Amino acid sequence: MKVKKLSLIAIVAISSALYADGDISAAEAASTPASDFTYSANMALTSNYVWRGISQTDNSPAIQGGIDLGYKGFYAGVWGSNVEFGSVLDESMELDLYGGYKGEIAGIGYDLGYIEYAYPHNSSALNFGEVYAGLSKSIGDIGLSGKYYFGADAPSGVKKLDYYELGASYALPYEISLGATYGDYEDIGSNYSVKLSYPIGKFTISLAYTDFNADSLSGYDDEDHIVGAISTSF
Repeated sequence: MKVKKLSLIAIVAISSALYADGDISAAEAASTPASDFTYSANMALTSNYVWRGISQTDNSPAIQGGIDLGYKGFYAGVWGSNVEFGSVLDESMELDLYGGYKGEIAGIGYDLGYIEYAYPHNSSALNFGEVYAGLSKSIGDIGLSGKYYFGADAPSGVKKLDYYELGASYALPYEISLGATYGDYEDIGSNYSVKLSYPIGKFTISLAYTDFNADSLSGYDDEDHIVGAISTSF
C-alpha cells in the first residue's frame, strides 16, 4: 500500500482583455459579460514531495504541474508529479484526477468532490480514491479551513482509510503569508506543517517544515522535513 499527497491542489480563475489589438473597443470590452468558464494551469519545483507528512520521492526533488477547468462552481482537473517508492514498488509517476463543486453560504466557503490518485505503472497495486468535503472562512487577515477525506476506493485487500486536515493562514507584512496545518491519517499517523510563502512577480517561493508521527502499528517511520519550493500559476 502507498501513502501520497494532495495535494496541494490550486484552482485559479484567469481573465484576459482582448481589445488591445483593435478587435473590439475598450467600451465594448467593458460591456461584455465575463465568461462563466474558467481555466488555469500551475507548475512547481520542490526539493521534496511531501504528502500528509510522508515523502513521496524518497527525499528527492519533484517537478509538478496541473490544469484546472471551472464552470459556475463546478470544477475538474488533473495534476501530476514524479514519485519514488523504492525498488519494491517501481513507480515513477503519480497522476491525480479530481472534480467537484465549490461555493459559499453566509460567508463560509464549501468544497465537495472526489479525487483519484493514479499510478500508471502499478495501477492495481496503488490506485485509490477519496470523497472529500471542506469548509473555509476568512476573518480579516486570518483564513481558517477544514477538510475531511473519506476513503472511497482502494486496491483489493487494502482497507479504505479516512483523513482529516485543519488549516490556518495569516497575512504578515511585506506580502509574506504564514500557513499551518494539522492532519490525522487513519491507522497511519498524524502530521503538521508550518510554511512561509512570498510572491516574486508571477512566482511564489515557499519554505516549510513538516513533521509526521507514525502510529505504532502502521509500519511507517516518523519523518520530518524542511521543504523549499517555487511555483507559478497562469
